[in-house]
Amino acid sequence: MSTTTTEIWQELDEVKAAVQQVLQHAKTLGATSAEASMNRTRGLSVETRHGEVETVEFNQDGGLGISVYVGQRKGSASTADLSPAALKRTVEAAVDIARYTSEDPYAGLPDAASLELNPPDLDLFHPASVTTEQAIEWCKASEEAAFALDARITNSEGASFTSHQGLKVYGNSHGQIVGYPSSRHSLSCVVIGEEGDDMQRDYSYSVARELSELMSPEQIGREAAQETVARLNGRKLGTQKVPVIFRADIASSLFGHLVSAISGGAIYRKSSFLLDKVGQPVMSDKVTILERPHLKRALASSPFDSEGVKTSDRTILDAGVLTGYLTTSYSGRKLGLPSTGHAGGIHNWLVQHGDADLAQLCRDMGTGLLVTELMGQGVNTVTGDYSRGAAGFWVENGVITYPVSEITIAGTLQQMFMDIQAIGKDVDPRGGVLTGSVLLGQMQIAGH
Repeated sequence: MSTTTTEIWQELDEVKAAVQQVLQHAKTLGATSAEASMNRTRGLSVETRHGEVETVEFNQDGGLGISVYVGQRKGSASTADLSPAALKRTVEAAVDIARYTSEDPYAGLPDAASLELNPPDLDLFHPASVTTEQAIEWCKASEEAAFALDARITNSEGASFTSHQGLKVYGNSHGQIVGYPSSRHSLSCVVIGEEGDDMQRDYSYSVARELSELMSPEQIGREAAQETVARLNGRKLGTQKVPVIFRADIASSLFGHLVSAISGGAIYRKSSFLLDKVGQPVMSDKVTILERPHLKRALASSPFDSEGVKTSDRTILDAGVLTGYLTTSYSGRKLGLPSTGHAGGIHNWLVQHGDADLAQLCRDMGTGLLVTELMGQGVNTVTGDYSRGAAGFWVENGVITYPVSEITIAGTLQQMFMDIQAIGKDVDPRGGVLTGSVLLGQMQIAGH
């Protein structure tokens, strides 16, 4: 199943050669410049439910995307067929499209000086030889652990295991051709609990670059069961304003709204509530966010962005003060700024935290709401208006007292960001924003 390190580097060289040919073909067809990226992934996915195998998939996918420039006209095309004939047709389609698009003075490749020509090895490739039988056993063990934990766990929506590895290569007519292999493994379990007339579902999951760093199947099953039974017999709340804690696993969504609001595209379109805020406080002075793209084995590490631009360490917020916007080469030119290497997203945001764990944050809050689930999409990053369905737990005198469901929490991102009182040390490592739980001074809660 898994590819050896030697094989993956051979494959990487083959893909680089294919990208080189694609760029050369674009040039012979009259493109002034071009850029192309190609990826390949392969892996195993297994799902079980009630100990029965639901799906087993071995997949091998790949794709090429190319953008060509004829002067300031741009054409893009993509294909999932990586045969030489299909690659040639894709290049021809992109060049043809470019001849018909209107000129854009901001279009073009990134500046050559910003490109990463010698990417550092970030230790992202940890292939695993997992047999189908092993994967099925892990899924079954996870479900069994959930059922064994509590008699109120009555049903399962299944457990799933995935192990994927692949590579991506980026090249352009500046002469840059770079790439790297990576791997990702995950295990998850979703169960249903019942008590009286109430039924709830919840889940747990683990994801890592290296298989040995996953939580054990039993731990995932137990955690899924604990989360589920804790939610049974949730109560509604009356309309009121109270302090709120966003638990670590959902607190990252708060910083996700920050990402959207400071992205170059939103700024040049003037569709962000954080327009013209560089150098000003946009969050509480308790919040400092560092970006570290080169952390070894981290889930959002990358030596270069999707345009081949170098990624680099930066401070996003310094004691609440916004240091700059997140730009691509295009949005940067629109704003008269260099690219910050954020084409394709952010790279490991580390939200600095204090010494309090979640229990201590609850004690610090006193009485209020601990939010563990958010629903709906009621967030407007143009105005900052925020309103989402929520569930979680009511905290009384620093102690979790009962589950809460069917409520709405509302405010504005401007006020919420400024109202951050503390960030816990219970950092959730499973994504691109590494944050602990976040305590806000006050939000509006509406019962249904």
